[in-house]
Amino acid sequence: MAAGTEVEIEVSKLKDHPSNPVYTTSLDSESFSTDAEDQQDYVVKYLEKELGSDLKSLKNVGDLLEKLREENNVLEGQVLTVSSSVPPKVSEALSTAADAGCSLVDLLQREQFISNMLNQGAQPWMDNLGQMLNQVDTIGRHMKYLRCLQRIEELSAAVQQCLMTSSVWEAIRAVDSMAVLDTGLNQSGCFHLQDFLQETLHFWHKIIKDRLASDFEKVLTQLQWPIVTPPTQSLTPTANHQEINSQLELLVTQLLALQTSDDLLSQRALASCVTSTQPVSSVAPPSKGPPLCLPIQIMLLPLSRRFRYHFYGNRQTNSLSKPEWYLTQVLMWMSNSSTFMEEKIQPILERAGVTTSARVELCRGLLSLVQEKVASDASRLLYDDMLFCHLVEEVLQFEKELRCNQSYPAVLPGLLHLLLEDAILQKWLTVEKKKRYRTLPCPSAQLKFLGLQRELVDDFRIRLTQVMKEESRCPLGVRYCAILNAVNYIYTILGDWGDNVFFLQLQQSAVSLGEEMLLGGLGVMDVGRLASLEGSLFEGLLALLDRLKGDMMGRLLEWTMREIAEKAKPYCQDRWLSLPSQYDLSTMSLSSSACPMMLCVRDRLLNLHQVLSLSLFQLAWQGLAERLDNFLYQDVILSNHFSDGGAAQLQFDMTRNLFPLFGHYCKRPENFFKHVKEACIILSLNLGSAILLRNLLKESEEEMRDWAGAGDLSPQSALHELGVYCLASCDVLILLNLRACRTGQ
Repeated sequence: MAAGTEVEIEVSKLKDHPSNPVYTTSLDSESFSTDAEDQQDYVVKYLEKELGSDLKSLKNVGDLLEKLREENNVLEGQVLTVSSSVPPKVSEALSTAADAGCSLVDLLQREQFISNMLNQGAQPWMDNLGQMLNQVDTIGRHMKYLRCLQRIEELSAAVQQCLMTSSVWEAIRAVDSMAVLDTGLNQSGCFHLQDFLQETLHFWHKIIKDRLASDFEKVLTQLQWPIVTPPTQSLTPTANHQEINSQLELLVTQLLALQTSDDLLSQRALASCVTSTQPVSSVAPPSKGPPLCLPIQIMLLPLSRRFRYHFYGNRQTNSLSKPEWYLTQVLMWMSNSSTFMEEKIQPILERAGVTTSARVELCRGLLSLVQEKVASDASRLLYDDMLFCHLVEEVLQFEKELRCNQSYPAVLPGLLHLLLEDAILQKWLTVEKKKRYRTLPCPSAQLKFLGLQRELVDDFRIRLTQVMKEESRCPLGVRYCAILNAVNYIYTILGDWGDNVFFLQLQQSAVSLGEEMLLGGLGVMDVGRLASLEGSLFEGLLALLDRLKGDMMGRLLEWTMREIAEKAKPYCQDRWLSLPSQYDLSTMSLSSSACPMMLCVRDRLLNLHQVLSLSLFQLAWQGLAERLDNFLYQDVILSNHFSDGGAAQLQFDMTRNLFPLFGHYCKRPENFFKHVKEACIILSLNLGSAILLRNLLKESEEEMRDWAGAGDLSPQSALHELGVYCLASCDVLILLNLRACRTGQ
């Protein structure tokens, strides 16, 4: 039992040692439990495994114990050996690292030395190699250049061979390959090669295009193109109509295949024209869209020749006074050709995979003729109002029919953009400003237009009134002020028209003809005033506009004064009676209670100056000055008593701070604050002058005698000497009673 106990103790020691080989090997890496019961169970299992269930094997307990002791001693020795050998190994590792660092430095130096030697020795080789590479690159570029040149010659020879054998499709493909090659050479910098390729492309493209165009025109002639008269019922198809239709489709398809090279040449020609000319207008031209497809270009040739024959040169049909002739003719061509384009050309385009509308393309081509003609005529009519007005009217009518009857897409430009050129647009505005109906020969017709004009102006006034009511919640806003500007502008224009000779003549015509529409509702006196030219036909509108302008201005100033009065409350309640005399203050400064009011006045003046027209702003600041003068006189001066210091402070605030705010808009702003200015004069009088003035005014009230007749100084003369012209004698007495130092009983 003693031996068994010792075995258990040794095994428990082994178990607690983390580096025990028995723990890791003999026990098959099984984990030990920290609980006592688990340790006992493990010991029991271990003994059963080593000794077995045979009691005779207990004699081996001593050997097992000796074995465990030896293993324990070995482990303890290893632990001690490792613990004692760690510092020497660290030192050895550090020494090895230092040696390695020195070796590394040495290797780096050797590497640098060898690299320098190699560079010095290899530099000539590298230079020679660079020259050889440059030569190779040059030769390579020369080879590419020669290959391109060879390719151009091959394509040129192929086109020639195909045309000799009437292989049109192969010739078109070869020309298309030239166009692709030309596009690829755009950024190459080989200008001579590009020029050669472009000349070759243009040469063969023209030959093919001319051949196809000639055949296409022959087929179109058989189909009775161009259709310049309204089409009649189609006749019985001829015997060869299928052959003609086949030829038409073949030629249209071949021309479409030639479109790529044609577009390329057209774009290059357009670019050269743009770079060689300067823009003549600040208005950006509208997008011209893609070029016309080649079949449509050829179909337009006979129409273009007819247009230039009739509407250019010395022909009678080329008349500046008759733009409707060529405009109507083009609309007729569009209408007459629409059926042919939709039935003959459009199906071929669709089978060829082209999404363009044949009818729209033809209209676009005809429009280019009209655009050129209108631009030329408009520039020649800038100094003839009548002909210019007629041209504008015809252009507007043409645009309407083009969009409605011909269903021309809105995304494509028509003729209206021509009227946006600077000179033409300015002329149009000038003509509209004169009103074009003055050229009518009949006065009654002119009066009808005048009645319509007055009606339109009145409708606009009513609309402005409606919008003003919506904006009246914020009279200081930008929209409200914009409406006020509009009302004032119309009022000014109508006033000018009332003095215009043309409208005065119409006024005489209206009186002589008894025009009911213009004179209806007027009495005999009013008609007499019109006959004597004392009034005008616009008096009714002017009165309504003036009332609207007055109401809006009054509301604007009312809101402004409401805001200023709110800011001025501290100033109205200031202790004017207790302020020290002026000589007690080293320097005068603005009253602190007046700062919010002054800032509000300044800001409102600046804002009104920005949003109102000049004439309206003059009315606004003068009206504001009048209201502010009454407000300060009633709520500040008459509502307080003033000491000498208070009077001096009030005068300083007004003359040195308030009045200069309005001095930006007039030379003598104090003239618009007469009550405040004269009240400050009375309040600032020295005591002796105030007493004499009060006595003079009191005696004048009591005796009511004629001071001027007696030769003595009258009250008015005394006030005028002081600079008081607005205030009455009773008002001056009230002000004298507001002084802290009474001037007498």
